[in-house]
Amino acid sequence: MNLLDVERDPAIADLRRRTRDFVDRHAIALEDRAQVHNPEAMDAALAVLRPVAQAQRLYLPQLPREHGGLGLTWVQRAVVLEEAGRSHLGPGAMNCAAPDQPNMISLLSQGTAAQQRRYLEPLAAGQIRSCFAMTEPAPGAGSDPSMLQTRAVRTPGGWTIAGHKWFITGAVGARFAIVLAQTDEGPTQFIVETSHPGFRLVRSIPAIDPYAIGGHGEILFEHCEVAHDAVLGEVGKGFVYAQQRLEPARLSHCMRLTGRARRALELAQDYVKQRHSFGQRLADLQQVQAMVADCHMKLHACRLMTLDCAARMDAGLSVKTESAMTKVFVSEALYQVADSAAQLMGALGMSEDAPVALILRELRPFRIYDGASELHRATLGRRLLQSTPGDNP
Repeated sequence: MNLLDVERDPAIADLRRRTRDFVDRHAIALEDRAQVHNPEAMDAALAVLRPVAQAQRLYLPQLPREHGGLGLTWVQRAVVLEEAGRSHLGPGAMNCAAPDQPNMISLLSQGTAAQQRRYLEPLAAGQIRSCFAMTEPAPGAGSDPSMLQTRAVRTPGGWTIAGHKWFITGAVGARFAIVLAQTDEGPTQFIVETSHPGFRLVRSIPAIDPYAIGGHGEILFEHCEVAHDAVLGEVGKGFVYAQQRLEPARLSHCMRLTGRARRALELAQDYVKQRHSFGQRLADLQQVQAMVADCHMKLHACRLMTLDCAARMDAGLSVKTESAMTKVFVSEALYQVADSAAQLMGALGMSEDAPVALILRELRPFRIYDGASELHRATLGRRLLQSTPGDNP
């Protein structure tokens, strides 16, 4: 299914319209400045919104129907997630926000039946939240996952995990974590419940992005003993699973945050059409018109790159190269759109009296999250230079 197929599909057009209506009437209506850096206030708002999203058949667009989802393809998902992403509450309300969304996909593809019953089912139902614990403080894993320091050692009853994780999105209020730890057999994923006495949430780290669900936590694993059945997938395949997780996670971020940048531009356009200066509307100035046109071109390019990558995923093709290119281009272009929107609104764009300044802050770290732009460029450059002309790298 390509873009034209989606545009012509009446069911997807209806789903898109209903998603936008839900976001405008319910999610945006519940946005509150008190939610800035306040995971508890975010959770309270989502608890109100999720039953509405479920009643309107907008819930879990990323999961198959047999797991309570809408069973959408990646291309169909792109349309829905963009609309959901116009509000910072939209994806969480529809339970398609990170880190829970990629954690659900990991549990679906790597989890045992027992793990799916214990963790995936309540996660999909919105009864609990989760986090993914990979990043560590120096000298541990960051952009280079091979620097992984957290270690899990076999014991007669299972494993003992020891390590230090940092900037773990979603950690505040999470019920469990998917933890990446080094073992003698290689990096391995473990499911660790946050109530475990060996799991300690040290603090919530203040960060630039105001609306991260569950904040960003610093975590210590201190003699954290888990059973054999805490392993997610196969021992030693943690890096393989992490890569399988990252490619769809990057693409989903592109979809959701395109919606956020689009909303910033919509607000800026409304502003310049009403604001007068030097005897005319700002919208009548050619320089303003050019800025608006450039923003729309960037959004269009972001959307097309994202849809192309989504179509390749639907076809079962490798998107190792395409997802990296899409993530770099989209993360940088969306920030430029939000920056222009803030510029168009002048002092109002710098204040929190309008959502644009907060959207700008949300978009800035996307150039770091899921792989910094510089890392992707270096990897892409090496791969492209080593490929044979005419090959698909």
